Amino acid sequence: MIRIAIAAGLGLVASLPQQPMPVAPFVPRLFSHLGKQMPYRLFAPEGASAEHPLPLVVWLHGASGVGTDNRAQIEAGGNEFGSRLWVRPEVQAKYPAFVVAPQSPASELWGNLGSAKVTTFGQLVIDLVDALAREFPIDRDRVYLLGQSRGGIGVWDLITKRPEVFAAAVPLCALGDPKRVAAARGVRVWVFHGAKDSMPVANAREMVAALTAAGGVVRYTEYADLGHEIWTRAFGEPDLPAWLFAQKRQESDCHGLCK
Repeated sequence: MIRIAIAAGLGLVASLPQQPMPVAPFVPRLFSHLGKQMPYRLFAPEGASAEHPLPLVVWLHGASGVGTDNRAQIEAGGNEFGSRLWVRPEVQAKYPAFVVAPQSPASELWGNLGSAKVTTFGQLVIDLVDALAREFPIDRDRVYLLGQSRGGIGVWDLITKRPEVFAAAVPLCALGDPKRVAAARGVRVWVFHGAKDSMPVANAREMVAALTAAGGVVRYTEYADLGHEIWTRAFGEPDLPAWLFAQKRQESDCHGLCK
């Protein structure tokens, strides 16, 4: 099943008000695991309990967020939209959730389409999700993976190699491997891409078609007037929060395509 929206101009796309992103109370933390370290920012909402676990939104930054300062992934190059939308007071009031934004150095990738293995930092993301779920009352059936550009590549990579972890995914301006995407058929996906992107829009269309053919449930929004920098428009889509938080993890059947 596929829903496609082609947006030709600013006047044709309703959006959330473009107000300044809040200086959200993201706590700086460091994840250490198996000799590796990964800085990350965590937003923990009030009201979560063992009786009422809450979703987890995982944000994978693009190239502007690389480093070790534990700031750029929520502040630089458009990453502030994808990380901070979910902690806006009006969004948290309706959809309370944990939000985590890990950071990778320039030398590490979230995903590698040329390999059958999960990358080192991709695996750290998986391990971080596990660690946070042990520490906080997180609903493991509502873990959502989002990312843009190199982070979006990581989204496609992780949901095809570890689809059992995620309920839904939102890759923006990214590339994926159509030959592997059938493994992600149980993950609900909303894809965003600009028709003028240097990352070929043909790949986004092919990913959507391949996942749909495998039985996946996909939404696809293509901005006819935009190139790579689509995050302001994508994270202004008024239906996105409601769609995301309505998703729950499906049983994953990888047919040997995972890992």
